[in-house]
Amino acid sequence: MMQNVHLAPENNEDDLYSGYNDYNPMFDTEDLENDVAFQQAARTSHGRRPPSKATLPSSMGRPMTGNIQDGVSRPMTAVQAAGYTKAAVKGSSFDPLGQARGPASPLEKKTSDSSEEKMRQLEKKVNELVEESCVANSCGDLKSALEKAKEAGRQERELLRQREQIAPPESINLDLTYTVLLNLASQYVANEMYAEALTTYQVIVKNKMFSSGGILKVNMGNIYLKQRNYSKAIKFYRMALDQITSSHKQMRIKIMENIGVAFIKTGQYFDAISSFEEIMSISPNLKAGFNLILCYFAIGNGEQMKKAFKNLIEVPLEVDYEDKYILLNDDLHTNLLIEAIKNDSLSQIIRERKLLAEEYIMTAAKLIAPAIETSFAVGYDWCVDVVKASHYVELANDLEINKATTYLRQHNFNQALETLKMFEKKDSRVKSAAATNLSFLYYLGNELEQATNYADLAVNSDRYNPAALTNKGNTVFANGDCEKAAEFYKEALRNDSLCTEALYNLGLAYKKLNRIDEALDCFLKLHAILPNSAQVLYQLASIYQIMEDPNQAIEWLLQLISVVPTDPHVLSKLGNLYDTEGDKSQAFHYYCESYRYFPSNIEVIEWLGAYYIDTQFCEKAIEYFERAALILPTQVKWQLMVASCYRRSGNYQKALEKYKVIHRKFPENVECLRFLVRLCTDMGLKEVQEYITKLKKAEKLKEIREQRIKSGRDGSARGRKEGSGDSGGTKGERLSAKLKALPATSEPYESSNSKEIDASYADPLGPQPERPKTAARKRTEEDDFADEELGEDLLPE
Repeated sequence: MMQNVHLAPENNEDDLYSGYNDYNPMFDTEDLENDVAFQQAARTSHGRRPPSKATLPSSMGRPMTGNIQDGVSRPMTAVQAAGYTKAAVKGSSFDPLGQARGPASPLEKKTSDSSEEKMRQLEKKVNELVEESCVANSCGDLKSALEKAKEAGRQERELLRQREQIAPPESINLDLTYTVLLNLASQYVANEMYAEALTTYQVIVKNKMFSSGGILKVNMGNIYLKQRNYSKAIKFYRMALDQITSSHKQMRIKIMENIGVAFIKTGQYFDAISSFEEIMSISPNLKAGFNLILCYFAIGNGEQMKKAFKNLIEVPLEVDYEDKYILLNDDLHTNLLIEAIKNDSLSQIIRERKLLAEEYIMTAAKLIAPAIETSFAVGYDWCVDVVKASHYVELANDLEINKATTYLRQHNFNQALETLKMFEKKDSRVKSAAATNLSFLYYLGNELEQATNYADLAVNSDRYNPAALTNKGNTVFANGDCEKAAEFYKEALRNDSLCTEALYNLGLAYKKLNRIDEALDCFLKLHAILPNSAQVLYQLASIYQIMEDPNQAIEWLLQLISVVPTDPHVLSKLGNLYDTEGDKSQAFHYYCESYRYFPSNIEVIEWLGAYYIDTQFCEKAIEYFERAALILPTQVKWQLMVASCYRRSGNYQKALEKYKVIHRKFPENVECLRFLVRLCTDMGLKEVQEYITKLKKAEKLKEIREQRIKSGRDGSARGRKEGSGDSGGTKGERLSAKLKALPATSEPYESSNSKEIDASYADPLGPQPERPKTAARKRTEEDDFADEELGEDLLPE
């Protein structure tokens, strides 16, 4: 090895360039053409074999690639990759890719013993927990989301503790800490744990290492707004506004909107006006414009309301106001393209934006119309003129219809009719809406001819208007043609399957036609749409009662009283069903509840009185019969029942006094005189002869009247006069038919059978005849409609 090391000569230290001209004969290429061994190696594979004898060393002392050192041959790396090895020479198969060696051994796993690797795995786990928390929140599992957020916080604090022990503070992952804290605060807010959320936000905001922590003061302001701590909400909104640069224009506007809303909540309308006016000057939008109108309305500034209303209409929507989806030519390709893009996502966004703008404008007009002028009509006219001069020309007609609706709310029907009649010459859509409302009004006024005319006009103007078809069906129903009415209701349902008025009235028509199964099907469908509708529940109970299924009727009535627990008619009906089934205790409970809410129902009063007589509590029955006598003072029946209760309870003196009072009021009542004779006889009073004489005269007079009625010499007019003038005689006769024969004079009165009073009486306040519902133009989009049997008809919105 030392022979290849060239040392600098010691005697020639000044010659720095010595040795550079030394020439190694191995690099001589001039005689290669005459070298037989080289030429043979170039033509055959012998040049790829290691030489048989040692070669000369290089000038730098590095051995040749194929040189043999210490008896060991070093392989030639330049040819080994191609598979030319010694094994190949000995006859083995050609395998340049080494496939014969089998699959490669698995990679060695990195040892997790190092602290850096442990922290890397812990950081990965924290990120996974944060992601799982967010996913759980999006799925609605708020509790699980909060638990995972808390666990991520614990793991992140452990990571910080370990990192601080082995690394400088600069190596801390601040982004991970910020993410964990922000997610934890968000989950606290989602679970309405506002105090914990505020504490977590404070940790972020007070840490100056978080450069974007100041913007989270907006979230803190939102929490204070939810807690109705408006002063603190405004404070944090303003602090956030100071830290947000003007480059974030939209965010600043949203914060200013929140500040304005908070001022409205506190009643500081002038400060709110300042915020909203600033927004309208920078970037006007519908919400800020509408809120500005509200503020001016609150302070009563009519001129500023007008100005703000004009600004609201001029807010740019950044949409195309012209209808570009109308098919104008016969080009099939163009028409298909228009049909394809008519309902795409962009078209839906445009429609939603237009509908929102129209809603704001309509609401603002209805709000300010009565306040900007001396009368609401003049105010509406001003709003209509402003709308006509803008892009929202079609809204002017809707405002006019709303004007008519306002007249209806004020019970000014003549003005409402005049306003609606102005639309008879307008386009078909507006004409149909106005005619629908006119038909509705005339129907409510029982002017069926006019209602029919306008219903026909509405249907002819727009055959696909379900409200017009419903009103047309109502007019036919009122004329008694239930079959034809059902056809109109079915056509309305074909046009709008959710037209609840048409479905309800179709059920009534089937019920009138005694097609009970079809009526039941209609009301069951309606119950699926309106599960808490009192009218639908009542009709279902009524149908099951017709089908003689009292158990189902009771079930539906129990659902009904959960919706209207104070309806006395429903409670009395439920009591009647339980009484029919023989459950007196439940019947008594519901009759008492009905009496508590409406103590003037004669049917309920009579049943309760009879119940107490049947249970031998005559003193309790007196209270109810006395109330009935107050309600119907001209009917002797109730006063006789009061006297009878005194007699049954053994208080004969009170009974005698009551019969004398009845006799003074109804001197010709035969039943009263009979009881007076019996009582005076048993008590040994002197007045007995007087009452016997009066009884004979009354009986004779009664016979004469009966003969006159039978002979027909008196007309029906005189019969009505006798019925009203001598109600004591006729009512007494009805009562005597319900009373058993009086006991003999030797029998005690308390032995009388309590069954002599029959608790049956035709209720003069019974249910009204069923009436189909009317469908006004504005009512079709709402769930409320005309009440049937349970209330009055409602006017359209």
